Amino acid sequence: MAPMARADHDTVELQLKETIQSLYQVLVQVSAYETNAGGNSSNNNTPNASSPSSSSVAGGGGAQRPSRDVLAAELRALQASLQAVYATSSTPSPDQALPHVPPDLVHYVERGRNPDIYTREFVELVRRQNQTMRGKQTAFGSFRDVLAGEMDKAMPELREDTARVVTATGGAPHRAS
Repeated sequence: MAPMARADHDTVELQLKETIQSLYQVLVQVSAYETNAGGNSSNNNTPNASSPSSSSVAGGGGAQRPSRDVLAAELRALQASLQAVYATSSTPSPDQALPHVPPDLVHYVERGRNPDIYTREFVELVRRQNQTMRGKQTAFGSFRDVLAGEMDKAMPELREDTARVVTATGGAPHRAS
């Protein structure tokens, strides 16, 4: 696989880190989600020690924002970070275009198989198909030549037409004696 340019790699890595951080923030907000908008729950005044309180995430000054608003903001941040990763990864520079990886190869590797074995099997399959196709081309070429010869014998007035067709399809025209 072609390596990415270092600047692109660093950019994507930073964007992925931001996406992971956004996912973590969504996780925190979902786990601390308050269903009542008034915040009268006994849990509301004691923030979880492992996660920031709603007011610190909101950058608040004293009054806490409802959990729904904070969660919505975190989801918008996650969406923005995912869009940034997609935009960066889907528009590579023209000189650094990544090669297409066949889905069959990806599934093969996901099942724990060796990609070299996949390549060997693929090459053998293509070789067999090429031999089959060559055999068919040879058979059709022989059929073309036999048919053209029989047409020349049966209908001599079409000799020029059959010679033109045989030549156009890659054969050598027959000269009947």
